Amino acid sequence: KFWNFVEASQNVKTSEHDGSDYSSYHEMLKVACQTLSPLQQNLLKFSLSLRSYSATVQAFQQIAADEPPPKGCTLFFAVHGEKTCEFDSLENLLQAASERPKPFLFKGDHKYPVSNPESPVVILYAEIGSEEFYTYHRRLVLKAEAGEITYVLRHYIANPSKEKVYLSGYGVELAIKSTEYKAKDDTQVKDVNATVIDENDPIDEVQGFLFGKLSLESLTSILSLLDLSFQTAARILTAPPVDALMVMKDLSQNFPTKNKLFAVSLKFNTFSFPSSLIDVLRNEARVMEGLHSLGIEGLSLHNVLKLNIQPSDSDYAVDIRSPAISWINNLEVDSRYNSWPSNVQELLRPTFPGVIRQIRKNFHNFVLIVDPIHETTAELLNVAEMFFSNHIPLRIGLVFVVNDSEDVDGLQDPGVALLRAYNYVAQEMDNNYAFQTIYNKVKTGDQLKVEHVVSVLEKQYPYVEVNSILGIDSAYDQNRKAARGYYEQTGVGPLPVVLFNGMPFQKDQLDPDDLETVTMHKILETTNVVEYIMNQPNVVPRINSRILMSDRDFPSLHPQISSTRFFLIADDSFVRPVTFWIVGDFDKPSGRQLLYDAIKHQKSSNNVRISMINNPSEDPNSQNTLVAKAIWAALQTQTSNNAKNFITKMAKEEIAKALKAGADILEFAVGVKAFESPKVDFILSHAIYCRDVLKLKKGQRAVISNGRIIGPLEDGEMFNQDDFHLLENIILKTSGQKIKSQIQWTVVFCKIIHIFDTLKLFFLLFSAVKLRPKEGETYFDVVAIVDPVTRDAQRLAPLLLVLNQLINMNLRVFMNCQSKLSDMPLKSFYRYVLEPEISFAADNNFAAGPIAKFLDMPQSPLFTLNLNTPESWMVESVRTPYDLDNIYLEEVTEINKMLSAEYELEYLLLEGHCYDITTGQPPRGLQFTLGTSTSPVIVDTIVMANLGYFQLKANPGAWTLRLRKGRSEDIYRIYSHDGTDSPPEASEVIVVLNNFKSKIIKVKVQKKLDMMNEDLLSDGTSENESGFWESLKWGFTGGQKNEDAKQDKDDVLNIFSVASGHLYERFLRIMMLSVLKHTKTPLKFWFLKNYLSPTFKEFIPYMAEKYNFQYELVQYKWPRWLHQQTEKQRIIWGYKILFLDVLFPLAVDKILFVDADQIVRTDLKELRDFNLDGAPYGYTPFCDSRREMDGYRFWKSGYWASHLAGRKYHISALYVVDLKKFRKIAAGDRLRGQYQGLSQDPNSLSNLDQDLPNNMIHQVPIKSLPQEWLWCETWCDDSSKKRAKTIDLCNNPMTKEPKLQAAMRIVPEWQDYDQEIKLLQSLFQKEKEMGTPAKMPGQHTHGNLSVSLL
Repeated sequence: KFWNFVEASQNVKTSEHDGSDYSSYHEMLKVACQTLSPLQQNLLKFSLSLRSYSATVQAFQQIAADEPPPKGCTLFFAVHGEKTCEFDSLENLLQAASERPKPFLFKGDHKYPVSNPESPVVILYAEIGSEEFYTYHRRLVLKAEAGEITYVLRHYIANPSKEKVYLSGYGVELAIKSTEYKAKDDTQVKDVNATVIDENDPIDEVQGFLFGKLSLESLTSILSLLDLSFQTAARILTAPPVDALMVMKDLSQNFPTKNKLFAVSLKFNTFSFPSSLIDVLRNEARVMEGLHSLGIEGLSLHNVLKLNIQPSDSDYAVDIRSPAISWINNLEVDSRYNSWPSNVQELLRPTFPGVIRQIRKNFHNFVLIVDPIHETTAELLNVAEMFFSNHIPLRIGLVFVVNDSEDVDGLQDPGVALLRAYNYVAQEMDNNYAFQTIYNKVKTGDQLKVEHVVSVLEKQYPYVEVNSILGIDSAYDQNRKAARGYYEQTGVGPLPVVLFNGMPFQKDQLDPDDLETVTMHKILETTNVVEYIMNQPNVVPRINSRILMSDRDFPSLHPQISSTRFFLIADDSFVRPVTFWIVGDFDKPSGRQLLYDAIKHQKSSNNVRISMINNPSEDPNSQNTLVAKAIWAALQTQTSNNAKNFITKMAKEEIAKALKAGADILEFAVGVKAFESPKVDFILSHAIYCRDVLKLKKGQRAVISNGRIIGPLEDGEMFNQDDFHLLENIILKTSGQKIKSQIQWTVVFCKIIHIFDTLKLFFLLFSAVKLRPKEGETYFDVVAIVDPVTRDAQRLAPLLLVLNQLINMNLRVFMNCQSKLSDMPLKSFYRYVLEPEISFAADNNFAAGPIAKFLDMPQSPLFTLNLNTPESWMVESVRTPYDLDNIYLEEVTEINKMLSAEYELEYLLLEGHCYDITTGQPPRGLQFTLGTSTSPVIVDTIVMANLGYFQLKANPGAWTLRLRKGRSEDIYRIYSHDGTDSPPEASEVIVVLNNFKSKIIKVKVQKKLDMMNEDLLSDGTSENESGFWESLKWGFTGGQKNEDAKQDKDDVLNIFSVASGHLYERFLRIMMLSVLKHTKTPLKFWFLKNYLSPTFKEFIPYMAEKYNFQYELVQYKWPRWLHQQTEKQRIIWGYKILFLDVLFPLAVDKILFVDADQIVRTDLKELRDFNLDGAPYGYTPFCDSRREMDGYRFWKSGYWASHLAGRKYHISALYVVDLKKFRKIAAGDRLRGQYQGLSQDPNSLSNLDQDLPNNMIHQVPIKSLPQEWLWCETWCDDSSKKRAKTIDLCNNPMTKEPKLQAAMRIVPEWQDYDQEIKLLQSLFQKEKEMGTPAKMPGQHTHGNLSVSLL
């Protein structure tokens, strides 16, 4: 379809339209929709609205830039690394192309379907729609169709527009914030223009709750909150069905005003980008429309779609409880294992990772099925002997598959000789002695000979006549036929075969080294005793590769065939989900045997019904179709049970021979008229069906199970009762049991309704918002279950409204209400930005873009703005003069005024997990880089021990993942990778980011042989390393150069701080100035970029230049697997403590954290050089000297008093971290582990950044800094202030004094610092006005909240 669109799109340019965006869009849609159904057309419009393919286009643009393009070319060709934009030069490049390696093609590449895979690859980088493109495209197509080239097209625009693309598919929350401690800056914001749009909400009332637009006056009476969820559901359900979703959206997204209550809190749930939903809809639509075209409609269609009929992932095992297996040891009875414990409770005893529990139980069973003559047998037996001699808890069994003829001479057949010698030694001594001695003359890779066996016997038993043991009349022939029979009966495939607890290993696992590794892993994983294992559902008597193969053929049944009667064991009303059609010539022994085995299986199963399709070996006549006619007659005239009994007789050889010899059919009591009819038409129709539909030759056998054909079966191929058992097992586990349950549930459901016909059940089942689909069209069956007063409802309602415009759906939304609410369930306003189609302005050009609007909001509360984006998005605020952390709408009360903000999608996140294959553990401190061929290192990251997690920020494009040069590359190599875009054997790991969905990869690494004892985090590190510090090239920085790294490590003082909101950013600038005034050492400040305002990011480069300091903006996305915090303040607290080991480069030895609201009065070099006595970090304890605050010192009693056990409780406003020690003892991983456990309880970690390190004081010790390092008026008395090296503006729970007021009162120099910064800011503004503004791209947009893509 892509190439059809490319061909058709060249006509768009010549179409008559006015040149507007609107007409161009619809002309292009007209071309694109020629081969699409109406449903697919709507999904295409939705994809374009979401800009789903913008990332794909940008990825191709980045790939083209990496080539790079020849200068002055609007399009160009790439031929095996050589580039040109002249078609005439292409021939020369093609002639020498075979001498150069072929380029790497990505999964998303557009390759012309008619291509010769051996021909050179020509990649055309061009803009579809341009005249020049179509000229070259047609010429390349001719070459591709002639087999001269493989033609690949990649999108490329030589001069792309700088205009940004507006995105949708995200949520925006306006949460009401606590005003307990005033955190509002008094700086005024000027010159903000916007447009206000009025909304007219109806006033609705349900049992005292007003759901219309309400004022914020106090309520005279309000009902209990207990049933608020039910009341909201009632309001939604009483609305007309067409309006119900809109009512649910309005109630959930504006809940605080709808219920006239305001409270402090917000709830944050992550969600997937809607393009994932598009993929689901597109795949479902393809299947639905296909079924609809076959005439499957309505309820039948949806019942089929609901079934999960994917093959089971279970590995099948064969039963190893067979006397044919010779066990060489038994852990439960052999004396060599007497010292091992026999109690299975030992399984519960904790052990170190990788330690194998030695328990006297046959948990692990290792069976070798081998041909002694095969050259690999010696290697496999050596592995088994290694397990045995090293006391591995493994029961080992042998099955020697040898010649099973009656008269065979062991002196001529080495396999038989070995078996008989083994049996003799086992009788004389025991099995394990026989195992250790009988094969030791054969060297690895050699083939067994009779001489090897004879030499062993002559050496061990010189007095015994060898001929009596090995000869034809040997008495030591046990298990020779039984072993061959067991091997054939299990059907495990070609020899050799190794079974672990009955499950065969793959052939590629039978290499001795791999076999040892895989077996040891299996032992570590498996804990089941043999009887329990053998009774599992996946254990079957026989394994048949035909049945287990993944490629499956499903023929169609002709009406005449499908009307054939089935015969059943029980009454016909019983639901039997498995159908077997037995195909064969039933007048031949092989066909009758297949039918007989099927009937024998049916007798042991209540799930099976059987019928027959006759496939005669020769042209049918009355003489060669006796049995077939008898079977057909029975099916036509007898009951199912009688027909089964009769056909069972017919399948027996003696009965068939009797009929052929002229026996009277009356002896078998069958419909005589039907049998004596000379017509064989039904057999002819069966034969034609076998030939044309089943593609079988005359007389070939097959089995059709629930529409899937298994066959043709080869002559002599066994398909017995055990195979039917396996086939039934697979059908039941995939589709059969589900179909049966669905049919039976219909009956049970009706009975339940009849028995429990109560109002409550009726409400549960039928109190739903229902939107019916359009008749006569395919439709999606959509069921949603939601509590209407949750965050899920805030997102679900707009999503369903959009879906209702996109697809024909049968929608039911059930209200899953919560009872007995004790608090307001929703305490924020919410907008979900999602549109079904691109919108246009009045002038027929594209509208400004999808935006989130909060209209007619209450004026008095303090709000904070949060974005709820997909997991892989890294978003930043880029344009707004307002403090988005502290929004007072009453300050924007004039007419035509609105607060506006604009965000940008800065990066897409690449996430991964990394493990060392040798240890099975994550390689802590390993570093990866991400780059291109022209810029190998653009970003890099550090692997943490928690799940081996790492993350890298990137933009759409093709990237190369490498180990960072230095110790990472010196010690490790990449062993394998999964989820990437390069083949496993490729030398480079290529990762393509071409959509907005999450990308998660898995990387396995291995230490180099000469580096096995090296430690990445050892003190000998010489790596010039940096983590997210490579944002030097990607963001705002102070301009540090790589050659300065050594000086940074030795002389630069690194200070980390976080801030959110204009007031704390004001404090932060003052804190920095106080540090600069007192510290002589060169300074580098590290700021968490995630929550900084555009104003701060614009000003900080100017300040860095004026005061001569370095700075870095670091970013880290909260990992999806780590428990998410909901409040912005708690998220910031988490960043202060949870990611210290991965935020900073390994070259930074120590980092000082200084709170934004601190004033420094000393040289901080003294703190950096403070001796921590081996602790990873040092904190200042809380003061005890201000006695009037004793009632607020929560750490003096209760949990904290007992947990600290006399230790001090430390404040997190100032601390120093020895990052080398911190990483060495895995402190970050320990802190995250403890956080994950404690944070599930909402009452834990009230002060996250402070409580967590104090809670972990026993595992991660804290060095207590001298008290003068942090003075805080709330906890410290006035007399100690003169010794203070830093002053912190702690909140005072007694006075609740605003911070700004406290700063001016407590710190005399604070106002001087403040005035100095304000003067610098005014100079900065003047310079901007004079034409030297700070680098802030794009134009200012008022009146909306929008996200644009860089």
